[in-house]
Amino acid sequence: MIDLDRIRSEALADIAAADLEGLETTRVALLGKKGAITALMRSLGDMGPEERRNAGLALNALKDVISTALDQRKARLDAERLDQRLARERVDVTQPARPDRVGRIHPISQTIDEVVAIFGQMGFAVAEGPDIEDDFHNFTALNFPPGHPARLMHDTFFLPEKSDGSRFLLRTHTSPVQVRTMRKQAPPIRVIIPGRTYRCDSDMTHTPMFHQVEGLVIDKTTTMGHLKGCLIEFVKTYFEVDEVPVRFRPSFFPFTEPSAEVDIGCSRAGGELKIGAGADWLEILGCGMVHPNVLRNCGIDPDEYQGFAFGMGIERIAMLKYGIPDLRTFFESDLRWLHHYGFVPLDVPTLSGGLAR
Repeated sequence: MIDLDRIRSEALADIAAADLEGLETTRVALLGKKGAITALMRSLGDMGPEERRNAGLALNALKDVISTALDQRKARLDAERLDQRLARERVDVTQPARPDRVGRIHPISQTIDEVVAIFGQMGFAVAEGPDIEDDFHNFTALNFPPGHPARLMHDTFFLPEKSDGSRFLLRTHTSPVQVRTMRKQAPPIRVIIPGRTYRCDSDMTHTPMFHQVEGLVIDKTTTMGHLKGCLIEFVKTYFEVDEVPVRFRPSFFPFTEPSAEVDIGCSRAGGELKIGAGADWLEILGCGMVHPNVLRNCGIDPDEYQGFAFGMGIERIAMLKYGIPDLRTFFESDLRWLHHYGFVPLDVPTLSGGLAR
């Protein structure tokens, strides 16, 4: 006669002492294809009808008890393992994030934040606009009449022609935001405009997509002297050099008159570029007084209002400040490059706390 009580007590003792790995071994030994309980179930065929019925009921009851014990033990062990893991991996969410664990700020993002911080202290607000523009906002309103040769300098990405012959385009500069701002906001205006721009060009110093930041001031009293003072202060603050020679050279832009390009002093001694007093000059941006035609196109009376505008490439000034040799590396998504040139997060640039830390 099979001693089912002994099998039951031994099985329950083994289950109670097993860990998660041992529990599976115990299950297979008892209920697997070659397990002890399975072997007893197969032996029922050799018994008489009455004996088989009684033994079958007893074996099924034993199998149910063992299955329930296995499930309960597994649930208990799973809960204990989860508790141990939660205790081991517990994180205090009130603690500040570890900067070394949250990546790096891209130099473009850092430079935009620096520029916005500097001009924000001068009273500039940030303005934005769409990347896809029409011809009026990108060219015509900015004093680029149809057929103007300056249009050819922009290497424009045009979208497919519409049924009326007009075409949208990817903006070639952030100046259309100046137009949109002047058309919806009455003077006085003082805005800084960072954003992406697009031109069909690619080499060490040009990419099809790049970033610009422009500034616009419109009121009744602003002069070229204000423009010069604003940009000289920006150059000193951004490059964090107390004395940076700055010169304004006459130039031409369709949307400003007079127009100028701004150079800063530098030294290239020993093959190393150093911003500050030196024997060489380096061009960094263009600027000028807003052309009366632009004001008129934007619904502003040029006999009553005047102002200045300027624009510079974000990548260009970032390369100069941080010694980045190739423009294309900004967009290659190389984590090694980002770790080297990137910035620790959470250090927001401020004039009081420092721009680049």
